[in-house]
Amino acid sequence: MTDIHVSAAIRYVGVDDTAIDLFESQYLVPDGVSYNSYVILDKKVAVMDTVDRRAAAEWLEKLEAELGGRKPDYLVIQHLEPDHAGSIGLLAEKYPEMVLVGNAKTFSMLPKFFPGDWSGRSLTVKEGDTLSLGAHTLTFVMAPMVHWPEVMVSYESSEKVLFSADGFGKFGALSREDGCDWLCEARRYYFNIVGKYGAQVQALLKKAAGLDIQTICPLHGPILKENLGYYIGKYDLWSRYEPEDEGVLVAYASIHGNTAAAAAKMKEILEAKGCPKVAVADLSRDDQAEAVEDAFRYGRMVVMSPTYDGGLFPPMDHFMAHLRDKTYRSRKVAIIENGSWAPAAAKIMRGYLESMKGIDICPTVHTIQGAVKDADTAAMEQIAGELLA
Repeated sequence: MTDIHVSAAIRYVGVDDTAIDLFESQYLVPDGVSYNSYVILDKKVAVMDTVDRRAAAEWLEKLEAELGGRKPDYLVIQHLEPDHAGSIGLLAEKYPEMVLVGNAKTFSMLPKFFPGDWSGRSLTVKEGDTLSLGAHTLTFVMAPMVHWPEVMVSYESSEKVLFSADGFGKFGALSREDGCDWLCEARRYYFNIVGKYGAQVQALLKKAAGLDIQTICPLHGPILKENLGYYIGKYDLWSRYEPEDEGVLVAYASIHGNTAAAAAKMKEILEAKGCPKVAVADLSRDDQAEAVEDAFRYGRMVVMSPTYDGGLFPPMDHFMAHLRDKTYRSRKVAIIENGSWAPAAAKIMRGYLESMKGIDICPTVHTIQGAVKDADTAAMEQIAGELLA
């Protein structure tokens, strides 16, 4: 799946980061991440975004090799997040005659990261504005809150290339892409990075529908050239918050193993009742970003947690807060708590779920007291039936 060739005139100058452990200091990236950047070589030269400062030296070396002694006329800033804009200052210093291209929000935010007066070397663009480089022309499309307020994308009409900013990105270094499926890490990336902003993604997709797109160049992950309807279709589905697959996520947190045993039993019961897929997430040990991904992927979920210090066990509390913040919605959810005395987990989990839009909570909410007993199994049978109904 690795493809770092765009065209003769549009060159990839991005960099892999395989040393990073946490993306945004919170998301596990065992296969690293790519910081994608591109340069368009025409009568005028345009660089499309920079890279994280930690990768600046390698990026500048690759860029200079593609420039072949030429100097860039423009730097198009589609997104100011530091993993893409971290090297703006270095490039601007190296090429003092280069003009920075962005929208009004871009230039209101730029001094927050790179102090100084940029007005003398900036070109402010708005929706539908164009920039001619010669045979290549860029048209700018505003994409606010996908997933920062200044974001825009750029469409190059002669080669029908969409430079999509963070849209259609995924975790994983390009050097580790061979044989990898795009979907899983793209889904995990979408719901954890962009997922809160479904309405804004829908607005951008409507604009993109009017463009003849043959190549998508994102700021993370592989360049997409084939079967673009598949990728666009996934973004349309995800941003409408509709379940992607039939199945259930059993998300549990367990202190001493009793709730873990109950989760295993619930999986067994759901499968016996014909559920086509039951994913199980140990929120204390598994990647919570993957659990969030699966919560959105499936239309049903069971949350199971003990009470802790009179409240919700922290791994479950973190998970529920993350779902709330990513606007989890339009799903059916069952609640099971564990508490030997003064159980409070179910009430707190219900409170989280009731704050979310369109959540259908199963009527039976069960309390396990310690180890799983026959009465608990019977209650889980009842809950599974309600969940799958």
